[in-house]
Amino acid sequence: MLASAAVRRRPEHGFAPRQAIENHLEEATQRHPKRKQEGCAQQVAQDVKQSTTPPSQPTEGHPLIIDAYLQILLEQSASDLILTAGAPPTMRKDGALVPIGPDPLRPDQIEQMAQEVLSPERWASFQSRGDLDFSFNWKGHARFRINAFKQRGSVGLALRLIPYQIPNFDQLGVPTVVRGLTRLGQGLILVTGPTGSGKSSTLAAMVNDIVATRPCHVITIEDPIEYVYRHQRSIVEQREVGADVASFADALRAALRQTPDVLLVGEMRDLETISAAITIAETGHLVLATLHTNDTTQAVDRMVDVFPGDQQQQVRVQLSNTLAAVIYQQLLPRRDGPGRIAAFEVLLNTLAVQNLIKEGKTRQLRNVLETSAKDGMNTMERSLSELIRAGLVDFGAAAARAQHPEELRRLAA
Repeated sequence: MLASAAVRRRPEHGFAPRQAIENHLEEATQRHPKRKQEGCAQQVAQDVKQSTTPPSQPTEGHPLIIDAYLQILLEQSASDLILTAGAPPTMRKDGALVPIGPDPLRPDQIEQMAQEVLSPERWASFQSRGDLDFSFNWKGHARFRINAFKQRGSVGLALRLIPYQIPNFDQLGVPTVVRGLTRLGQGLILVTGPTGSGKSSTLAAMVNDIVATRPCHVITIEDPIEYVYRHQRSIVEQREVGADVASFADALRAALRQTPDVLLVGEMRDLETISAAITIAETGHLVLATLHTNDTTQAVDRMVDVFPGDQQQQVRVQLSNTLAAVIYQQLLPRRDGPGRIAAFEVLLNTLAVQNLIKEGKTRQLRNVLETSAKDGMNTMERSLSELIRAGLVDFGAAAARAQHPEELRRLAA
């Protein structure tokens, strides 16, 4: 049993796949009689008969069972869907995992869904590699970033919702100083944080602001492409690693021959990519990129440490000259309603920061952060305390995310 459980579970959550699923189901069983024999289709149809949501238009070629889950994901404003054999389908809502029904998925059910969202070429690539990242357009409602993987010999899927509408600064609560960074003509801007902290959304808002307000040539390099930008004042080209280019590093090297003004690097994972990004920023371009770190100051060390020891001092000098800002963010559950809200730590490359990076004294960057609020910098603890005082988050939730809880307690008092 699959999506049927989603309808019956926890009525307080309001799970109810749309009536359109029943219509899609009949069409799918006519096209694929084998599915009808398996019994999943009839169960879903029976359970969704009570839905009063108006039907949407069927979309040929999309897997009906996964349609039900994706519909639930959108209706519940959840961010992720995890499909793995032996466990019930599970969504992530406001940061918490919520099972969609009690029944575990079988390996063949997940493999069927994977084959429906993967083209034959991508399925062959996945079979040989055992892991694949790609994006998936769903009915004009949303895009999903999907990771297909193998575990214990069976297929698994992890899906992240990417709304078609690019969020703006106000919706994300982005600080004023960060908004101003989109006016820079050159430099390196890093957005850091743990997985699922909203880095992609913040970067998308920054890129979209540039596209809407500046006459630039913007190139994005992603794995896979997430938000889709339309040409406005800027011309935008989006390249997907594995589909349009072989690697981030190759794409960055090629980009220098394509007269870009602004480059977005979806993730800096290796020495070649980091080196190319620094060089491009050094030669008069604006580069925006992400890293996985636990605060702003770690970002500098993370980039330097990937280089051999005999090159690290030169990299520090390059970073001290090219780094514009580091933004570290976390998402916390809102106290005033459903959803999550972001807290931001912001490090700007002032003269004091520049000197500390050049001298390898990154441990002292924390002191600069704490004493440079007048310059627009902000510690995570100060950002969290502002959210607490505004009644937007609980102290307990904020304290769990603070690296300096005593400092948070003092600021929030």
